[in-house]
Amino acid sequence: MRLPHPLYGLYERRLASSLPRATMPRHVGVILDGNRRWAKSFGETAATGHRRGADKIAEFLGWSEDLGIEVVTLWMLSTDNLARSREELAALLDIIEDAVRDLADTGRWRLRVMGRLDLLPERLAAALREAQQRTDEVEGLQVNVAIGYGGRHEIADAVRAYLREQALAGASLQDMAENLDVEHIEEHLYTKGQPDPELVIRTSGEQRLGGFLLWQSAHSEFYFCEAYWPSFRRVDYLRALRAFSHRERRLGR
Repeated sequence: MRLPHPLYGLYERRLASSLPRATMPRHVGVILDGNRRWAKSFGETAATGHRRGADKIAEFLGWSEDLGIEVVTLWMLSTDNLARSREELAALLDIIEDAVRDLADTGRWRLRVMGRLDLLPERLAAALREAQQRTDEVEGLQVNVAIGYGGRHEIADAVRAYLREQALAGASLQDMAENLDVEHIEEHLYTKGQPDPELVIRTSGEQRLGGFLLWQSAHSEFYFCEAYWPSFRRVDYLRALRAFSHRERRLGR
């Protein structure tokens, strides 16, 4: 239940001040879930929900900047989502294109597009590449936009990239099979060069990852929030970070 203003603001400020900055996650992954259900609860179309969800992204990134987060990964479209109805998918792809362009236009964040762009319409794929290129020199918060993304696809792409690299170097299939190890796959993931996510948040109350960052989340902490993504508030984010700070992270040890 939402606290009445100004008590709500006081609660939020106290919650923010209580967070130990020394243990803040460097990388936060977010599964942006619940746009359609949010829209349905108001009698609106799915496209309206997706648009409101897209509008929430810049606000969330601003919160992340203020909190000192270094990397944010946003799952905006899964490979499974590509099977939605033609009408809904067309509207969703247009919304995603606009959202990513708007993020690039701010000049505030360095974008990295990750996913199977070959599965997307060429116009959208080109627009995403262009948005990423325009932010290549931006310093500060790194933002991964996962579009046409699936965790299994990413691992398959990483293995494929490694095999191609080794084949060009003249390695035999037997050599590849004998030498392939964890670090070789890590070097070819979409997130190469970035820390793995310490915290993964999923909105809408669903308690599953659905294939999000399968490799990278091996030691992540998970936080499942009841709020639909368009209704996700800064206080919800702060609660997720508070829960993270209270957990004993053993990292498999």
